[in-house]
Amino acid sequence: MKPSIYIFSLLMTFLFITCQTKSDIDKVERQLYFGGDILTMKGDTPRYEEALVTEYGKIIFLGTKEEAIEIFGKDLTEIDIKGGTMLPGFIDGHSHYAAFSAQAIGAQILPPPDAGANNIETLIEILKAWNTEDNLKLTGWIFGMGFDDSVIEDQRFPTKEDLDKVSTDHPVFIIHISGHFASVNSKGLELLNITAKTPDPEGGLIRRIAGSKEPNGVLEELAAIPHMMEVITPKTKAGIQRFMEAGQEMALSYGYTTAQEGRAMQNHLALVNEAEKDNLKLDVVSYVDYTFMDEYLATEWYSPAYKNHYRIGGVKLTLDGSPQGRTAWRTQPYLIPPDGATNDYKGYPAIPNDEDVERIYETAFKNNWQILTHANGDAAIDQMIRTIRPSIEKYGNTDRRNVLIHGQYVREDQLDSLKKLDIIASLFPLHTFYWGDWHKEIIGDSLGNIISPTRTALKKGLKITIHTDAPVALPNIMRVVWTAASRTSRSGQIIGNMERLKPYRALKAITEWSAYQHFEENSKGTLEEGKLADFVVLDKNPLKVPIEQIKDITVLKTIKEGEVVFNR
Repeated sequence: MKPSIYIFSLLMTFLFITCQTKSDIDKVERQLYFGGDILTMKGDTPRYEEALVTEYGKIIFLGTKEEAIEIFGKDLTEIDIKGGTMLPGFIDGHSHYAAFSAQAIGAQILPPPDAGANNIETLIEILKAWNTEDNLKLTGWIFGMGFDDSVIEDQRFPTKEDLDKVSTDHPVFIIHISGHFASVNSKGLELLNITAKTPDPEGGLIRRIAGSKEPNGVLEELAAIPHMMEVITPKTKAGIQRFMEAGQEMALSYGYTTAQEGRAMQNHLALVNEAEKDNLKLDVVSYVDYTFMDEYLATEWYSPAYKNHYRIGGVKLTLDGSPQGRTAWRTQPYLIPPDGATNDYKGYPAIPNDEDVERIYETAFKNNWQILTHANGDAAIDQMIRTIRPSIEKYGNTDRRNVLIHGQYVREDQLDSLKKLDIIASLFPLHTFYWGDWHKEIIGDSLGNIISPTRTALKKGLKITIHTDAPVALPNIMRVVWTAASRTSRSGQIIGNMERLKPYRALKAITEWSAYQHFEENSKGTLEEGKLADFVVLDKNPLKVPIEQIKDITVLKTIKEGEVVFNR
């Protein structure tokens, strides 16, 4: 430790103690962490410290254990991390925290390796097994999240005929792994009042039985998404509490100390309720769907400061759909169009009229609201670029930190435009594992290799983060780091070797860089004196194991402001 830092630590400790009463001093608990790799994530190259001391939920010292004891004496609670690796707590660049609970509690219909739904027959049996009296009481629906038509053996969406085999008495609603589609049984369609006479909503599609107007049970985009909250919202206070606890425990088990609710609608009210009851153990920052922005951003919850671990950070705008689901809006046709589509099918916009999008951006810029824009296809990203420019020209662009979310099919020329517009790119390299093989089938080999171009974005000078988009995938941050570094698909193909990140940079993207994206770099993202004592302790060091082993690293402890909130 440098002499100047040593003297400063002594001085600050003396001044702090002299300002406290005796009863305050008696309550002080300084914690000394040691006994493993303490990776600060500060700087362009890895830097380790031997020991770290916390007090009142903040870091007050980094250095050697001997120096810590010399400065603070015996007034320390020693915590040996026993060969583990301590890093700053994880901050997902984009997720949907309020839906973690449904993923944790609903029928486990993800395909391997995350669950066992590898075909429609197995999926039906999983849903049948989940249909217990206690589970059905939760929402009145049989539900699950995560089926994947691109991976299951049947290579198609379950229809109402399939789901009627689960139940004809109770409604069934299952959500696609992308979060952009749903499949519903006949009873569910009846309760949702979706019939042959129901028109397709703007930005959505009700798939029909061939040769008729009769719904086949598959709902796309805005035909599905508005119903999701209705279906997976518990009907009782006890059910809501069970959901919230399960979702929070899942997040903490993967090392989250800050989670993002990336498209808050009515679920914002449930999060407010949890905050008012002081039930949140981690920080949750919401980005409100533009349809609710005037209402929710006018409340006290829109703030740079958390209140009981909750705040609104800004606005979310969605311009298209899912690339693996083939609703992302492209400039070129998909090589394999979805069921019922023609060979020139390119996906479609969520908001077709540019003037409508311009008005949303203008409202955000005029009010100085940070805005996150979901755009996957290159046509949607073109729309984003041309419609955000007028607001930048009118209102300026100083430190707004607006974000492109996903950008799966972003082109190089668009990365150049994003750099000029000072837009952060939050990219989604998990796709390289889960759907890398499928992308190559539906858009071609060469384009498939440059999905989620993290390395190119960095070379062009963009600020980036990476994310899980959970519950699109499990909120497994270490799998995100692994995919960013490995880019290995389910079949073992390398999906764009030139876009692989070094593991250290992948870790930066879910710590320091993500803290910056959320305007929280002064309190989070690195282990430094004065920052929050938000930590994760891993069983192995991601920088010291072969890249292939990163995905298997587990979280041993999650620590939020000095308090252990998860202990494996």
